[in-house]
Amino acid sequence: MKKYINKRFGLVILAVISAVVFFSFKKGDDKVFQVAKNLDIFNAIVKELDLFYVDSIDANKTIREGIDNMLYGLDPYTVYYPEDNKSELEQMIKGSFGGIGSIIMYNPKMKRSLISEPFADTPAAKAGLRAGDVLVSIDGKDLTGKNNQEVSEMLRGQVGTQVKIKIDRPTADGGFQPMEFDLVRQSIQTKPIPYATIMQDSIGYINLSTFSGNPSKEFKKAFQDLKKKGATSLIIDLRDNGGGLLDESVEIANLFVPRGKTIVTTKGKIKQASNTYKTLREPLDTEIPIAVLVNGGTASSSEILSGALQDLDRAVIIGNRTFGKGLVQVPRSLPYGGTLKLTTSKYYIPSGRCVQAIDYAHRNEDGSVARIPDSLTTVFHTAAGREVRDGGGVMPDIELKQERLPNILFYLLRDNLMFDYATDFVLKNPSIAPAQDFVLSEADYNDFKAKVKAADFKYDQQSEKLLKTLKEAAEFEGYLSESSEEFAQLEKKLSHDLDRDLDYFSKDIRKMISQEIIKRYYFQEGGIIEQLKDDNGLNEAIRILTSPQEYKAKLTVAPKAETTVDKKSKK
Repeated sequence: MKKYINKRFGLVILAVISAVVFFSFKKGDDKVFQVAKNLDIFNAIVKELDLFYVDSIDANKTIREGIDNMLYGLDPYTVYYPEDNKSELEQMIKGSFGGIGSIIMYNPKMKRSLISEPFADTPAAKAGLRAGDVLVSIDGKDLTGKNNQEVSEMLRGQVGTQVKIKIDRPTADGGFQPMEFDLVRQSIQTKPIPYATIMQDSIGYINLSTFSGNPSKEFKKAFQDLKKKGATSLIIDLRDNGGGLLDESVEIANLFVPRGKTIVTTKGKIKQASNTYKTLREPLDTEIPIAVLVNGGTASSSEILSGALQDLDRAVIIGNRTFGKGLVQVPRSLPYGGTLKLTTSKYYIPSGRCVQAIDYAHRNEDGSVARIPDSLTTVFHTAAGREVRDGGGVMPDIELKQERLPNILFYLLRDNLMFDYATDFVLKNPSIAPAQDFVLSEADYNDFKAKVKAADFKYDQQSEKLLKTLKEAAEFEGYLSESSEEFAQLEKKLSHDLDRDLDYFSKDIRKMISQEIIKRYYFQEGGIIEQLKDDNGLNEAIRILTSPQEYKAKLTVAPKAETTVDKKSKK
């Protein structure tokens, strides 16, 4: 009887405990319950689709698309990498990968990928692969119809492994010469400092292209070399630098900022995601004048470096508003060898501001997101008291007019006409002048224009599109009939004139052609040298660094003018 009572009592206690756990779970941890419930639903849906859907489904593809859409609904930087696709993530973190060392591009007319740009001192360049070579097969596998991603994955592999590549090389008579190359894959390191030099007036220039790998070590060496060569001021070019490792931006800032200064603070949901990063070493130079070049492609770690130097009044920032990425990601291991690159925190630079420009947590009804309007941003102050704002990237101290490329240039690039012309140019010219001295001749540009005309080149003009829209609106509102003569005259003036556009926009087109040609002979460094010729940002940086008083004024707060009351009180 006693045993029966104890057993019954135990069952009652168990039932009470279960009820308490259940209701506590439902009430106190509803989020966990909702996650578990929806995972069960998702699992059930996949099983039902696999069993009963009218057509066979590719489970891997279907579930992967579901994962990708779920993550993109959070922000574009939270990304899943399965085991067989982790090389991209590793390249982001380490700045290196196993491959042949070349950028490739897809040609839709040929339905094949082409070598677009071999990197200097890599297996591709050493073997003699050239821009314009058409990729036919890799290790005997035909590449017809394969996209760039598929071809890129085939070219990559373990360091030290061999790869056999068949190509068709364009010839001077318009044909192709089949060729084969046996290459050994090497560790391809993204060059963090593709170019550094001394400009006029003893101004050092460093082009910093990435914060992946270990750029702070190379940056330090480049800076020390420039100082030995007599550099008395410095330009850091961060334009189109999409970022990388946060720690590396802190290390580079430390070269110019005293020890113990806070460079960036991260704040997240959990304690481990919140950290303060300070300069830990004695700097190399706290006095040298610095100008930092930025644009809309300057993002993430680049914004930490430029923003921190601005907040600490250590450099004059020149260019256009930066991208505005104030989010931090960390890799998290997943089952079956996968990795999740996960946004865990926001970062805040020394003034206390966050540069994040888009609020992904508050979307519009249609799911879209927009930049935080300037009216909702907050004023912060630099160490010297200068006003800066959050919520929209880093605003330069000297803002330059946004350069707008002509519409025709987009279509010339789209149709690969400049790329193909550069390929023909190389066939006719075994060598050219040094990159600094190269100039595209008038005869060469005339050859390019002839090539464009022979290709039956078509392009849209924005003015024609806008005129068509205006004409439709005028007709709808009943004004067309009385304005028909004016519209006819405008249509005549705005009609396609290829010769006129090729001449009118020749400066921009010539520069792009020259850059494409020079890269064929002098690789990435040559392309940067050409880009810096007549560069507005560079010219402004040189101007401010050679104007000590204006440079100093940009980094200080102008004293307030004394009022009459102030003067009387001093008597």
